[in-house]
Amino acid sequence: MDLDCDLVIPCRDEAAALPGVLAAVPPGMGVVVVDNGSSDGTADVARRLGARVVHEPRPGYGAAVHRGVEAATATHVAVLDGDGSMDPRDLLPLLAEVREGRATMACGRRRPAARGVWPWHARVGNALVLAWLRRRTGLAVHDIAPVRVCRREDLLALGVRDRRFGYPVELLVRAQRAGWRLTEHPVPYHPRAAGTRSKVSGSVRGTVRTARDFARVLP
Repeated sequence: MDLDCDLVIPCRDEAAALPGVLAAVPPGMGVVVVDNGSSDGTADVARRLGARVVHEPRPGYGAAVHRGVEAATATHVAVLDGDGSMDPRDLLPLLAEVREGRATMACGRRRPAARGVWPWHARVGNALVLAWLRRRTGLAVHDIAPVRVCRREDLLALGVRDRRFGYPVELLVRAQRAGWRLTEHPVPYHPRAAGTRSKVSGSVRGTVRTARDFARVLP
């Protein structure tokens, strides 16, 4: 089945997780793995498993996602982390909403599948940013999840500029201003694959750094 959707997976040192992630990609969905400066053979693993690999030398989540969206060729694009914390099969209901015109962008809302999956400092940072967005923009979302599906051309036309971890926040703000219809779906949030480490929630320092990136793009 041709889903007319490319899955963009931004990666930095996710070689240990990619076999499980790529094995779960729904048939008919293309895969673009963006290697964002890995030193563990991420690109080689992805290529061996059949993914299309592109490289983004500029460090930053937004830089990697944007490079992947540019490299995609399908009508729709999905974005998912490559750490094994989320299942690509959970993208299918989101894709259906966009394809059927019920949403301009469908987003995942993380639901921890095990105790300790979402550290307290990451949850607090997420909640503070969301509270600010609701107060300043009225944007009624419950997560800044790294899971999204929309039309590729719509996303490129939105003109998101941030190339660090502020990317998903700026994306939500611009989408609301553009009149996009946003929907949220619960997605199970699993422990990361063994042998990988979060650049955001893996430490208080990482969370603080990400919060600074968020603050730079808040309206």
